[in-house]
Formats: sequence, structure tokens, C-alpha cells
Amino acid sequence: MRGPQEKAAPAGRELTAPVEDYLKAVYELERVGEPASTTDLASRLQVAPASVTGMVRRLARQGLLAHRRYRGVRLTPRGRRAALRTIRRHRVIETYLVRALGFRWDEVHAEAERLEHAASDAFVDRMAKAIGEPTVDPHGAPIPSREGVVADPGYLPLAELAAGAVADVMHVADDDPSLLRYLDDLAIALGSTVRVVDRAPFGGPITLAVGHTQRVVGPALAERVLVRPHRAQARGGRAAQGRVTHVTGR
Repeated sequence: MRGPQEKAAPAGRELTAPVEDYLKAVYELERVGEPASTTDLASRLQVAPASVTGMVRRLARQGLLAHRRYRGVRLTPRGRRAALRTIRRHRVIETYLVRALGFRWDEVHAEAERLEHAASDAFVDRMAKAIGEPTVDPHGAPIPSREGVVADPGYLPLAELAAGAVADVMHVADDDPSLLRYLDDLAIALGSTVRVVDRAPFGGPITLAVGHTQRVVGPALAERVLVRPHRAQARGGRAAQGRVTHVTGR
């Protein structure tokens, strides 16, 4: 018998919406290279740690997660395929809402969160075909293929560029509509070219040139904007330590 929060999956999919959310969360947390901890999952999914422990055990029994006590969890190959199917549905839906229905990029994340569990893979494939088989969503995130292949372009966080670096904006976190609206106000969009004019010391603000205008952004925002430098350029901030950073969001 299902719990009160657990909805059945559409015909043709064996996984429920909560299971898909857990697998997607583990995938995103794994992208930084470490197993996902119970605490991290509880924070990301906004549930109690005890609930996470129970679900992790269940998903491990189903062969979707590999769990080692006190060492976090990782997706199994089957779990990773399931996570990427959900992520594909989410990102195709976001793209369809923008391209076909005229939604803004700050309006689509919550809609896609709801629809990703209701739409079948076949339906989403039709949506993708109708809009020209997009490879990235409206926020620049790569869309996994039908076969479960996803590109990793290796973009850098804007926060890690040194003063004088020039780069193109390629990917922005999609889970905070206010952040996206703020970027609109700054005229920073996908494809925008930015130049780091100055970096204040001790984690202070970063001054950017966007077109003929200078903008000042905080380091927290700059962490969530991924860029592609125009050429090999020195990084600033913590990059010298070799840290790999990924935008959060789905």
C-alpha cells in the first residue's frame, strides 16, 4: 500500500514520483564526485533524515542505489539510467514550455517538476521532436539523450574567473526564479559575453562588463552561473585548489 505522499507512476514506468525525485537528487549530489549523504539528501528534498534513511534502504533493496553505512549512497547503473530519464523529461518539458508555449525561463522549473512525473517517455520524445530535438534546456543544462547519454561540457563557474578573463554564459541554475529574474535585470542571459573587470578581495563582489555596461554581482550568484572562457585563461578564487563546481538545479 502506498503512503499518502506517494503517487503511482504513469503506465509504462515502474517508478513512483518520490522514487524519481530521490534518484534525481542523488544524481545531482554525485556530480561533485562524492557519495550523497543522508543529510545532503534531506536538505535537498526538504524531508526528515529518518525518511531519507528509510527510502535509501528501500531503493538499495530494489537495486537502484548502492549504500554503505556512514559512507553515503551512489546510484547503481540502473538507478543512474532512471535518474537520467527523469532529468530528460524535466529538461525537455522546460524547453517545450519556452519554445512552443512562450513561457519565460524563470517560469518553467516548477511546471516541469510537476509534469515530469505525469508525462510518459514516449510523450516527451514527441515533444522533443516537435521542437527540433534540443540538446540543452532554456538554462543551458544538457538534455540527456533517449539512450541515457548526457554531455559534460566542463564549463567553469563565473566565480572562478580571474580579473581580465572574457567568457560566454552557458548555463545557469534553474531552481530559483528570483535569481533568473535578477539576471534578466542585469542583462545576463545564455550566450552573453562577460568580462571580469575586477574582483574584490576576501570573497567580495565581482565587477563585470556586459556589453557597454558594468555590473556588480556577489560571489554566491557567480557560483551559479557557468561560463566558457574564450581561451585558456587563469582562474581566480578557489580554482587553484582544483575544486570542481557544478550548478545546482535540475
